[in-house]
Amino acid sequence: MIRALGVFLGAMLLNATAFAANNGTSIFSNDSTPAKGVYGLSLFVFAITAGIFVVVGTLGAYAVIKFRERPGDETSEPVQIFGSNQIELSWTIIPILIVVVLFLTSARMIFAVQDANEPASSMKVTAIGHQFWWEFQYPAYGFTTANELHVPVSDPKSPTPTFLKLSSADVIHSFWIPRLGGKTDMIPSRVNEMWIDPTKIGMYEGQCSQFCGTEHAKMLLRVYVQSRPDFDAWVKNQQQTAVASAEAEQGRHVFESQACINCHAVRGTIANGRYGPDLTHLMSRDTIAAGAAANTPDNLRRWIQNPEVFKSGSNMPAMNLTPEQLTLVTDYLTTLK
Repeated sequence: MIRALGVFLGAMLLNATAFAANNGTSIFSNDSTPAKGVYGLSLFVFAITAGIFVVVGTLGAYAVIKFRERPGDETSEPVQIFGSNQIELSWTIIPILIVVVLFLTSARMIFAVQDANEPASSMKVTAIGHQFWWEFQYPAYGFTTANELHVPVSDPKSPTPTFLKLSSADVIHSFWIPRLGGKTDMIPSRVNEMWIDPTKIGMYEGQCSQFCGTEHAKMLLRVYVQSRPDFDAWVKNQQQTAVASAEAEQGRHVFESQACINCHAVRGTIANGRYGPDLTHLMSRDTIAAGAAANTPDNLRRWIQNPEVFKSGSNMPAMNLTPEQLTLVTDYLTTLK
């Protein structure tokens, strides 16, 4: 019985791990120190709870089989046992010890993550949650972007962790990149902190993990972990102001004459809104609408025309532009690279 239960639980763990290998939002596949710590703790807790399950299940099965009713038992009363100090002590002391061990290991992991030293080589980013998108400010580099966070890869021999200050512009959100770190709430008028030090180049998916309104499920984010040269090149591009081509000047005038500039900022123009994402380098992003759609000229046009197509309940209104204005604005935005 014990062997069969062990095989079953092992098979479940192997299947979960195999699924995680192909799943971009799973804690079972991790590439950052905080995430690895959480993963190790989860395996320890799983081992403890699996052991409890096996012991209790085995004892229960033994009792059911050993003391089941047999022919002739109807006329006789089973042997009565009135209490056992040894059993009562065991089922009191053992659970207390298990709870203490789980508490100490969890507390150790929490303090290890929260009290980590911040090396001089670390990078700082301020992340602000909005309904329903993400704002990322790079104070050391002097620019702001949205929805897609770029960080340099961290070499274990020379760590370059990224420390994030998290807050919210409206309601409670929760910042979560399963393969890089645990969930951290973003609360209005409060600054929480977390850090990541991804050791593998690639794109990591995340999302808001706290229900924050109608489009909570489509409040997605991406973290791009790049080599240092690639990250520096990305930073250099983001620091440039927007320069529209001569063919797109007419579209820029339409953009600046509409209510778009009340919500969006484009550095180098009169657009200085803060309610919506910064669009200075819009076309350098792979997605629009916080990951709801691929960033293509066709999707961008549809998004401007009617945001409900991709994100029902989005706070971005339909601008009711004429077909000609819509074409001009789309053509202008596609030059913002």
